[in-house]
Amino acid sequence: MLENKLDKTDLKILKILQENCKITNLDLSKKIGLSPAPTLERVKKLENSGHISSYHAQVDVAAMGLNVKTFIQVSLAWHKENALENFIAKIKSVDEVTECYIITGEADILLKVVCKDIPTYENILFRTLSQIDEIERMKTLMTLSTVKDSKVLPYEYS
Repeated sequence: MLENKLDKTDLKILKILQENCKITNLDLSKKIGLSPAPTLERVKKLENSGHISSYHAQVDVAAMGLNVKTFIQVSLAWHKENALENFIAKIKSVDEVTECYIITGEADILLKVVCKDIPTYENILFRTLSQIDEIERMKTLMTLSTVKDSKVLPYEYS
């Protein structure tokens, strides 16, 4: 369980690192008003406590030629034994599925799929996903454009 005793400086560090995880410790220390040694100590504390779980490069999907992003609502075949567990095990091996959520509402699962083009998506849909026995029904929601894609968590940082 995460310790929630973060002060304003810790919160400022978290916000800055979400915006730019490549910032140098020296630049980070200047932004938060501490010297480099205590800044590094605070970052290590945030890592060790689990508040920072990893660092990632944000890759431009268009530059990579990944032009199709869809969301798929999946309804599971609950009458099949271990339907959820088996589905999860199978979906983890599909690289184009970049996110998978168990949800409420009309469907059981929400998948985010990213791929090169429509023929590739069609192949994933009909040759991969539709072959998963635990899927009873799928509904594709095709994205047209991205309006907002924030990586900064909504939290009161000040």
